[in-house]
Amino acid sequence: MKDAKVRMLIPIYLLTFALFFNIALLRDPFDAGALIMAAVMCVLIGYAHLVVNKFFSHGDKFLVTFVSVLPVIGIAVLYRLDPNVAVKQVLWFIIGISTYISLVILLPDLNRFARYKYLYLAGTLIFMSMATFFGITVYGAKNWVDLGFTTFQPSEFGKIFFVFYLASSLKNYTDLKSLIEPGVVVVLSLGFMVLQRDLGSAMIFTFIAITMLYTATSRIKYLLASFGLGAVGAVMSYALFPHIRRRVMIWRKPWEYAGNESYQIVQGLYAMASGGLFGRGLGLGSPQYIPINKSDYIFAVIVEELGMIFALGILIIYFLMFFRNIRTALKAKSTFTSLLVVGFSVMVAMQVIVIIGGVMNMIPLTGITLPLISYGGTSMLTVFFCLGIIQKISEEV
Repeated sequence: MKDAKVRMLIPIYLLTFALFFNIALLRDPFDAGALIMAAVMCVLIGYAHLVVNKFFSHGDKFLVTFVSVLPVIGIAVLYRLDPNVAVKQVLWFIIGISTYISLVILLPDLNRFARYKYLYLAGTLIFMSMATFFGITVYGAKNWVDLGFTTFQPSEFGKIFFVFYLASSLKNYTDLKSLIEPGVVVVLSLGFMVLQRDLGSAMIFTFIAITMLYTATSRIKYLLASFGLGAVGAVMSYALFPHIRRRVMIWRKPWEYAGNESYQIVQGLYAMASGGLFGRGLGLGSPQYIPINKSDYIFAVIVEELGMIFALGILIIYFLMFFRNIRTALKAKSTFTSLLVVGFSVMVAMQVIVIIGGVMNMIPLTGITLPLISYGGTSMLTVFFCLGIIQKISEEV
């Protein structure tokens, strides 16, 4: 068993040093800092594997592998784009992986947290509404709050409270009447996201709520009703808010507005087309022509330089992570923990679908991060928190 665990680390270490050594070779003079970065990443990943596999051997062994590979790719690409940004991301990775490990070590049985429904409700409403009243506008969305010494997205923390609230509320589902309160909370949360013009988060929250509702009730009629209400809400939002109509316009006709509104979309499509199946090579692309290439559009940079096959490998990792998480949800020993896993799994999966779908112009573009890969401290911390909860629940099944 120990040999199998070591073998899981070898390909991660090889990938890490291959990416960073490639970057070091392209710099003139040779960039020894890239190799130091690779060594730091390997130490952190090795420690995470040691703790999870040695001291918590009954949990999901593959989840810690997935949460190791994705940040390696993201930080390597960020280092290629801007070493200073990559160093900041490594610091967030350290905080994130430490949070992940701490949750597995320190948290007691998660079922005891099911009783704090109204605490989660308060947290949901506070973080969901915060940017509406105190937010600043970044790239068209009013979803950031400036504290003076740092900025953050309250909705990222709101997602965590939102999932905990729905899990604690829906675990005692009996009839339609018991769904009124969570239904009101969902509508309020989505309303704040629309007012903040954060369409990506609105879509993610919608699918979290619908999936958790169906998991708790197993009622097709509720599922269909939720999709129907969602469609009505989407149509009303399109009619009421000009920024939504503009997003749909540039999605439908990106080439007509390539010089202004859809410049970002078109540049991303050009970049991915130039990368082809195998990419132009790490460090050999032209990411400077892709707007917001460190966060929203990092997937386009990956496809251009590392190729569509490499990008497909990333998507497979996300799929396997989702598959393993749902497997944990099915085996969870209580409705509350099962709903937590479903909610957090859908949150991460929908984030991947929404941003990659937007970058590839399959759906209207919304500015969110690619989990564990894009630059963004708030996003990395919240995703690691969610996956740490899932890892803990996998230990208890």
